[in-house]
Amino acid sequence: MGEVVNLKRFKKRSEREQSAKAAEANRARFGRTKAERTAEARRAQRAKDLLDQRHIDDGAGS
Repeated sequence: MGEVVNLKRFKKRSEREQSAKAAEANRARFGRTKAERTAEARRAQRAKDLLDQRHIDDGAGS
């Protein structure tokens, strides 16, 4: 037969692992310096501006 597993312990370990993954994602998302955030905002704005420059206006007001 298989190994006996304590379901509470398994559930707690699973929740801790998920929490750790979420914490890692939040550190990557929110744990940046102001310079990094402004640089990212500038990159995003530049990409948006470049995309808008290539937008073809067909004259139809939709």
